[in-house]
Amino acid sequence: MPEAQARVVLAFDFGLRRIGVASGDTVSNTAAPKSAIQVTDHGVDWAAIDRLLHEYQPQLLVVGSPRHADGTASGLSERAEQFAKALAARAQRPVHRTNEYASSIEAAAELASQRASGQRRRRVQHADIDSAAAAIILERWLRGEGRIDD
Repeated sequence: MPEAQARVVLAFDFGLRRIGVASGDTVSNTAAPKSAIQVTDHGVDWAAIDRLLHEYQPQLLVVGSPRHADGTASGLSERAEQFAKALAARAQRPVHRTNEYASSIEAAAELASQRASGQRRRRVQHADIDSAAAAIILERWLRGEGRIDD
């Protein structure tokens, strides 16, 4: 069933060093990678997330849930869930979870292909992969794939 109106969505690919970020909407069902957020010894850069929330004014948020190929939780799943809960409390918006299985592998392959074809000139950094993975996570969620809590 199509959405009655466009909703802006931000997606996050949680990691212990960086959090990939992507934005998209429920009309185009596409996502665009944004700058990744650094995670330091002091934790998540919540000020950077607050800036994103202010800039994009998303109606909802999506957090990738690290899963194994069989769909079971991975070692990072609990940390990603804690991040999702903290994000929901901070943002005061719905946070949906979706299976992020192999999104980073898919993102790395896509970026490498773009680099090899000359479509991308800049070297691929880890942060690029993280945010490209967030875009993949968001596009999957927008298509209704891998949703955990819907």
